[in-house]
Amino acid sequence: MTESVCCGEGADRRPFTAVAGKTAIVTGGASGIGLGIAEAFLDRGLNVVIADIRDDHLATAAARLQGHDGRVMLAQLDVTDKQGWRDVADAVIARFGAIDLLCLNAGVGILGTILESKPADWRWLMGVNLEGVTNGVEIVLPLMRARGLGGHVVATSSAGGLMVAADGGIYSAAKYGVVALMECLRAELLLDGIGVTTLCPAGVNTNIHDHEMMRPAEFSDSGVRGNEMERAERQAMARNMLSKGADPRAVGRQVFEAIDRNEPVLFTDGGIAPIIELRRDALLRGVRSAAGRTEQLGV
Repeated sequence: MTESVCCGEGADRRPFTAVAGKTAIVTGGASGIGLGIAEAFLDRGLNVVIADIRDDHLATAAARLQGHDGRVMLAQLDVTDKQGWRDVADAVIARFGAIDLLCLNAGVGILGTILESKPADWRWLMGVNLEGVTNGVEIVLPLMRARGLGGHVVATSSAGGLMVAADGGIYSAAKYGVVALMECLRAELLLDGIGVTTLCPAGVNTNIHDHEMMRPAEFSDSGVRGNEMERAERQAMARNMLSKGADPRAVGRQVFEAIDRNEPVLFTDGGIAPIIELRRDALLRGVRSAAGRTEQLGV
């Protein structure tokens, strides 16, 4: 794709600057990357609404950020609940007057093969990881556009939104969707002065390994959850691997800088470059092969 197709003409413009006094909503903001983003914003003088589904994480975040009391708002939010989104948006505007930045970071990192997966697995992962993003766009973006003062939208996809692990089919199906959504929005929002950035983190030291323990009861009929021993083994493996990953606070600072530069895509490191290159080369081979066949057939 050309830059104009995938990222929007004028991708080097800076339609919005995240200066002190602006207000951001960060979903999944009470832990991990979300909390890192919230801290980076607070350090730069922004008001931050930390929206999260877990009471215990909200309490921990409140204690950690108590030095920013006047500029922090905590909100319990299930990102799959549209009315919950409306209630949070109304509360944010009532307190801070506007929403300038929307960081759609909430997600669940559950792996498992497609053949083993059951409908409940699809509903939960697609609901949180993709619908949670589209709900935020549907509810909050019109409020940002109506003000006519610009803004910025960040959505957390994943390295898994550009490549697929052997057991990451459902997860990547949602995260690829986030990439497509954000690429289209970047072009569509250009004239509104609203920037769009897709965050594609690789290894980051977060609590993503705990997500299976958060699975709601209505999605308990899983084909990938495994028994208690299997879950514990996967958790330990993931915890060990991610402990070597990037610091979420450093990622938060990267996000702030990407907003300032209106970058279309932000990677947390360059380690996945060889895999992206392999995927690119495979796609190019397919296209060139098709072009050759078309020429031979005289089409």
